[in-house]
Amino acid sequence: MPLEFSSSGDRPDLERIIGVLDDADCREIISLLEAPKTVPEIADEAELPLSTTYRKLDRLTEADLVDETVGVRQGRHHKSRYVANFDRIAISLDPDRELRVDIDRSTDQSLGIWSNATEKF
Repeated sequence: MPLEFSSSGDRPDLERIIGVLDDADCREIISLLEAPKTVPEIADEAELPLSTTYRKLDRLTEADLVDETVGVRQGRHHKSRYVANFDRIAISLDPDRELRVDIDRSTDQSLGIWSNATEKF
């Protein structure tokens, strides 16, 4: 399966990707996001304060490694849920000997069944 730059075809920001991957808390959060989770769920599982979890999720979202989606309806409010949107990241040298980051996004970025998880329970 070939690697792709990103869903938009634009080259990902190498420094931003490396920056979040260098952050142990960001790596921990990525490892937890196989299925969509709310911020309190992520904070609890990662044993991080909510404020730190929000900041790390902002960084991961800006680096386009995590997607935010509207989750299960709670009363009149919707809870955001976060999920990792890639299967693999590769950092290599391109033919001009410059660093390049490739992101394998073979997972359905629409989040499959999770994209419409807004039903009342």
